[in-house]
Amino acid sequence: MHEAYEVSHLLNATVQIESIAAYDGNLLLGTRQGHLLMYSLSAINGNQKYELQLLRYCKNFSKKPIQQIEVVPEDNLLLCLSDNLLSTYDINGVNFPLIKSFPQTKGASLFALDNKSATSMTGESNSVVHLCVAVRRKLQVYYGKNGEFKQHIFDYTVPDVPKVLAWGQEYLCVGFKAEYTLFDLSSGKPKELFPTSSSRSLEPTIARYSETSFLLGRDNTSVLVEEAKDIEIKKTIKWTEAPVAIVWDKPFILGLLSDQVIVQTVEPPMFIQTLPELNKARLMYRCKRGLIFVASVGQVWCLSSIDVTKQRQQLLKDKQFQIAIDLTLLSDCTPEEKKQTLHSIRMLSALDLFDDKKYSQSMQVFKQLNTDPADVIKLFPELDNKPGNEQHEKMKTKDLENALNALIDYLVDVRANIGKAITEEGGSKDDGISHRNVTQQLELIDTTLLKCYLQTNDAFVAPLLRLNNCRLEEAEKTLSQHGKHSELIILYQTKGQHTKALQLLKEQAKQPDSSLKGYHRTKNYLQHLGADHINLIFKFSDWILEEHPEEGLKIFTEDIVEVENLPRPKVLDFLLREHKSLVTAYLEHVIYTWNDTNPIFHDALVSMYREKITEHANKSGTTTTTDEEIQHIKSKLLTFLEKSTHYTPERVILHFPTDSMFEERAVILGKLGRHEQALAIYVLILGDVDRAIRYCEQVCESSSNKTPDVYVILMRILMNPEQSGALSGPLANVARHPNSSVPDIETALTMLEKHADKISPLKALSVLPDSVPLSRLKHFLENALERQLTKKRKVQVLKGLLYAEHLQVKEVKEYHESKSIVIHDYNVCSVCKKRFGNQSAFVRHPNGDIVHFSCSLDKQ
Repeated sequence: MHEAYEVSHLLNATVQIESIAAYDGNLLLGTRQGHLLMYSLSAINGNQKYELQLLRYCKNFSKKPIQQIEVVPEDNLLLCLSDNLLSTYDINGVNFPLIKSFPQTKGASLFALDNKSATSMTGESNSVVHLCVAVRRKLQVYYGKNGEFKQHIFDYTVPDVPKVLAWGQEYLCVGFKAEYTLFDLSSGKPKELFPTSSSRSLEPTIARYSETSFLLGRDNTSVLVEEAKDIEIKKTIKWTEAPVAIVWDKPFILGLLSDQVIVQTVEPPMFIQTLPELNKARLMYRCKRGLIFVASVGQVWCLSSIDVTKQRQQLLKDKQFQIAIDLTLLSDCTPEEKKQTLHSIRMLSALDLFDDKKYSQSMQVFKQLNTDPADVIKLFPELDNKPGNEQHEKMKTKDLENALNALIDYLVDVRANIGKAITEEGGSKDDGISHRNVTQQLELIDTTLLKCYLQTNDAFVAPLLRLNNCRLEEAEKTLSQHGKHSELIILYQTKGQHTKALQLLKEQAKQPDSSLKGYHRTKNYLQHLGADHINLIFKFSDWILEEHPEEGLKIFTEDIVEVENLPRPKVLDFLLREHKSLVTAYLEHVIYTWNDTNPIFHDALVSMYREKITEHANKSGTTTTTDEEIQHIKSKLLTFLEKSTHYTPERVILHFPTDSMFEERAVILGKLGRHEQALAIYVLILGDVDRAIRYCEQVCESSSNKTPDVYVILMRILMNPEQSGALSGPLANVARHPNSSVPDIETALTMLEKHADKISPLKALSVLPDSVPLSRLKHFLENALERQLTKKRKVQVLKGLLYAEHLQVKEVKEYHESKSIVIHDYNVCSVCKKRFGNQSAFVRHPNGDIVHFSCSLDKQ
């Protein structure tokens, strides 16, 4: 059984004790005969037994009984109520000399003090005393400082004669015969509480519990009342009978019953101890923490607190951790010892709460203590997958779920605190983190959270794994045991174990009941790997490209940043080697969707189109392309050859056949500027003069500078088809078109008339035969002369404008040269502030500033 106090019998008095007071180990007794005795308390042989030594005995202190006494030690002041009059005395003087009486208190029945220390602006410490005196049905309030009391500006009128008083922070608590009332110190307004007893035969009792709360006696209970806007009853403490007096000696409440003192606690509410054989005791006074005096009419006892260390040992044995904490906080040990002891007690409290299945409360204490998460996790052997011990078997059902949920909340909070400490500037690195570094802590926390979520709510598993802190091997084993393949993929991905992830995806893709069935997860995974893993992408995209070519190609063409940033030449090379049928689609996406201008891709697309066409023409391989498809490919090739400016014509032309694909060759020759050969193909091989004319028009439109003589070349070919040497080399033996064997002078003349503005007159006339009538050239020659005259007029106008501009500049020059500048010894450079020497070169700005030539350069 825990013992909090020890009783020492101090005195058998020869006088009748009426009132007591104590301070600093001194005891004052006021008697019914008006005597005042002062004793000092001392320990016997240094133990917890005490004795009294009489210091002063004033027999003539008062002619009447001493009803109540109090001491203000800071001011050496004794307040005494005797003969219903309040007076103050010098407590240090011989026979306690009178200082002052308060005549306005005549008829007083009791008083109450509130003694506080205050620090002035100069740093001096002063005692501030509030005094309330009950005079019949009035409450007189005084303010005291440095031993002087001034009456408050108003009194409180009360409905009955007060029996007991106590000061609060904002209220004055008054106990009447019938009820308790709180009086607002600022307004004087009363707040009625409750009756003092059901029978009205008991006297009220008040003990101050804190600055803002009181313990009020009501029948066989003490009610804890808290000051607030709405007065609140916090707790009720029960007694075996109504106490005569109550004292609050934190953390204990002591009630004086008949011949005994009962010791209890308020929080938690618990009986502690009975102190018997206090014969007819009726007065109880708290001197200081752990020292209480009890008195009857003729005897005095001392209740002294048992050593805190001894109490704490018994309290911990009884698992009364909160009382042990309260006592430790009140102990006199060093701050460091107190900190260590409190930590140890709270840790024991947390473990006891855990054993008592109060898991949430236990975790809250662990969090407050910044306990190493590893020590908390050790309380859960289930999470280590070890064979069960006794505790393991106990936590198999609902208790385990509750415990795991509490652990989850604890770990999530600890994780958040670690994250906050990392991100906060100047944040402490020691808040809850032991000698392990942050990475190890997060690994332990997240791995444990993973195990908890798998047993409570697996919906949280995937978000946790994306944080990338779980221990790989342990998490891998746990997820595999629970068949969590999707989550296992997330683990591998965040840990960079891409090969394992892709291998698992490939295996699960064939399983009919798997959540990873099919190619979609693999495709998505590969699309987000990025260029650093290009070889891995090639390896695991292969099976998708084989089984689902169009979808597989999206691994390299999807509108995703990582896909767009893949090394395209390597992708092209891979497709050419392993999946050539997809190369054309890939190149078209690269060129038309991503607008890639790399000549490699443009040359490759030309090559793919060409190969498809030639394969079909030769009926080689296993091609199943239809004639319509070939025509579509041929159309795409021609369009691409005409519009693309990024393929290499001199390279691609080398691979084109010489016995077919003449139109494509003509376009390429045009890109190379070999217009005569291109036009010869259109006219002599294809027999398409209209296409040749359109070619000339396109060349003239695309030429930004000097217009090429393509029309003259075409005229020459049309009028002398047999003499054209453009079809030399590999094309020399190609069969000519039947329409090209006869000169076509009419077409040449028509073209000359239609495009006269784009053809040089001299060159055109040089290729025309002498047999052409002059009348056929009238339109062409008139047009040519008009162009020359227009050109001449433009030159003349431009000449005049330039001459006028010349005259204007000349006039401005003469104007500026006409101005003179006078420089004397007082002129200084506006930049360097120095004078101009005889040989100085200077610059005059338009605003009139004159500076050295070198300074003007620096300024620029």
